[in-house]
Amino acid sequence: MRYVVGVDLGGTKTAAGVVGEDGSVLLTDQIPTLNRDGGEAILDATTALIASLIERAAAMGAAVEAVGIGSAGVINAAEGTVISATDAILGWSGTAITAGLTARLGLRCAVVNDVHAHALGEAWHGAGEGAATALMVAFGTGVGGSFVIQGQPVLGAHFVGGHVGHFASPLAVYRGAPLPCSCGHEGHVEAIASGPAIHAAYLRHGGSAALSDTREVFDAARAGDDLALAVIATAATAAGQAVGGLINILDPAVVVVSGGLADAGELWWDAMEKALRTELLAPLASVAVVRASLGNTAAIVGAASLVLAS
Repeated sequence: MRYVVGVDLGGTKTAAGVVGEDGSVLLTDQIPTLNRDGGEAILDATTALIASLIERAAAMGAAVEAVGIGSAGVINAAEGTVISATDAILGWSGTAITAGLTARLGLRCAVVNDVHAHALGEAWHGAGEGAATALMVAFGTGVGGSFVIQGQPVLGAHFVGGHVGHFASPLAVYRGAPLPCSCGHEGHVEAIASGPAIHAAYLRHGGSAALSDTREVFDAARAGDDLALAVIATAATAAGQAVGGLINILDPAVVVVSGGLADAGELWWDAMEKALRTELLAPLASVAVVRASLGNTAAIVGAASLVLAS
């Protein structure tokens, strides 16, 4: 069997695994991302992680032939470089990922944005397996997505395809003014439907500052806190409206919903799906909407598919 390494390079941690051509994950490991140390330091640390996995795989009789990477940031998949990145990873913009890792490892490498990698994993061997087209939308720290057609993600002319958190939401307002978004603009889906947006809304509407994060807002909602229930319902409704609109535009065979909010239980999911179904055009009423199934290995498996398919 052919084996490659798939890498999920995020703002706080970098996970990697040895993946077989059948999508099976032989072994995994992870390290903290050196997100304050610049691109070259990150590539050095990632090289060490990959080299360790290659050595361990060799001891098991598996020879690694290539490396696929799903990386945070806007990624030029053709050139293997980071077009832009947030301050979550300082000095990441401009980094030549594939050239840098190929020079260090001597192996063929390919890279794509990490959300696209996540979607590729789910489309290949996850909740979207077998579907000709799959729309994946993730709701967590941010809101992102990818549309996969016959195993290929739609990257866009400028490699910005999939930024589904950054179009207008009618619910992203407070006292008549649009809410600021992480991208620097206002009134976007991410400003109302992300995890941090739920916590921010709870505080903005007078909730207790003793609740320090989104998880605690959900705990309060389950305990009967009316304000917590209301802000979660609004965020879930905004999420459902956004996904429903995307379904109307793209007409996918299946929709895969991922991220921390999708995993938070029926409190969020039911309100999200109700709002989604309300948006749909009649021929789309029965479209399948499912939870992601691969968990933390999705982006690793998806990144591996980049080099297994070539």
